[in-house]
Amino acid sequence: MTLKKIAWLVDSSAYMSNTLKDHPDVYVLPLNIHFGIEQFVDGIDLTPDQLYDRIRNGTESAKTSQPSAGEFAAVYEKLSKEYDSIIAIHVSKILSGTLSSSISGAQIAQVQVEFIDSLSLSAGITGLVEKGLQLQEKGQSYKEIAVELREMTSKFRNYILIGNLTQLYKGGRLSSAQFYLGSLLKIKPIIQITQQGELKELDKVRSHKKAIQYLINKAVESADKEGLKHVYIMHANAEQQANDLKDAILQQAPSLQFTIGEISTSLAVHAGEDTVALLWYL
Repeated sequence: MTLKKIAWLVDSSAYMSNTLKDHPDVYVLPLNIHFGIEQFVDGIDLTPDQLYDRIRNGTESAKTSQPSAGEFAAVYEKLSKEYDSIIAIHVSKILSGTLSSSISGAQIAQVQVEFIDSLSLSAGITGLVEKGLQLQEKGQSYKEIAVELREMTSKFRNYILIGNLTQLYKGGRLSSAQFYLGSLLKIKPIIQITQQGELKELDKVRSHKKAIQYLINKAVESADKEGLKHVYIMHANAEQQANDLKDAILQQAPSLQFTIGEISTSLAVHAGEDTVALLWYL
């Protein structure tokens, strides 16, 4: 049997664009979502609508966990029998233990894998895989591709408008005082994933309208000064808001191309409903 060239493995924090969903060599290992003693598999037995309904109406806080090393080992054993090589790209190791679990799984399976810490999540992973597939089509080896993708992580830019402070508070990222004051003053925090893969508060904006204008300005500025070509707009049950944001940016930067998509349920657990984010690679 002739082995296929490269298998691509991501976790379910990644946004599955049409390119990735339709590609036969891209595989997803789901994260887990917990409500108390109940456990669900991200994207399989808990839909986004069900998640938001439980968050709105439930009493227990939602949590997430990475797949076990054993689950990764089983996937790697299977892929190693079908492919020459494997590239695994995961959510930032500072934000999740997924990458560590993936590495342990490969060690258990005794399989060589090129691991890439995306230093991001969602469309940040998507952009890396899409670029990697392009490099593969050009004939680059999996090791050469891995080197280029690790270098590419430093070119990631992102601006995340948190739609609902409740989930940040429940997840322990806001104190009671911060949550109370933020809600009272209608403060909209802009969050960013740093080049080190950490989440930090970038800015606080008073009113939703001003926060949206903040995002518009960032995209237009990058298009004018840095040659930005393509933007991912990710949202949490806020498709109309995402489309309106795209239209507003296009009025000032008509040559930009967009991909609009919904964040995974595992990310929505932390970000909360109505969150909107702009993400791109330079």
